[in-house]
Amino acid sequence: MDARDQDKARAEKALALFSEIYRQERAIKEEAAGDADLRKELRLKKVLPLLQQIKTWIQEEQFKVLPKSAIGKAMTYFMNQYPKFEVIFEDGRIELDNNQIENAIRPLALSRKNFLFAGSHKAAQDAAMLYSFFGSCKMQGINPQEWLEDTLRRIPDYSIQNLEELLPGCQKE
Repeated sequence: MDARDQDKARAEKALALFSEIYRQERAIKEEAAGDADLRKELRLKKVLPLLQQIKTWIQEEQFKVLPKSAIGKAMTYFMNQYPKFEVIFEDGRIELDNNQIENAIRPLALSRKNFLFAGSHKAAQDAAMLYSFFGSCKMQGINPQEWLEDTLRRIPDYSIQNLEELLPGCQKE
């Protein structure tokens, strides 16, 4: 996006290719409806050629632009990240990007400043641990208050070697 001001043609070509990848990914997600194997198969057929097209185009164009320009930096970033993209073709459960997890942890990231004023280092660690537990509850659809009440009720009689069984989503009924 930042490169459009300096190199509109190249930036718009790259953005169009990425837009098509995301369009295909949305269609694949809908068509596969939770079937990871089908999602993998469809990605190989529909997304891989687009990703290879971008890679080939960048390999041809990257030496025609200044490396420190916005488009040059974007091209270098893509080439450095490309091996990480390839993992989506190994397992259909893997998301194309990390937007979902970034959105999930955003409240935690915003809370970091609050930890500076927790009163002590130990209090900040405790608050961070609780945020982590509650974030895990949220990701697994578990009511955090119910989980905490249940855990606090059970923990006095629990073996210290098996405490991980009390983590959100690991509790045995």
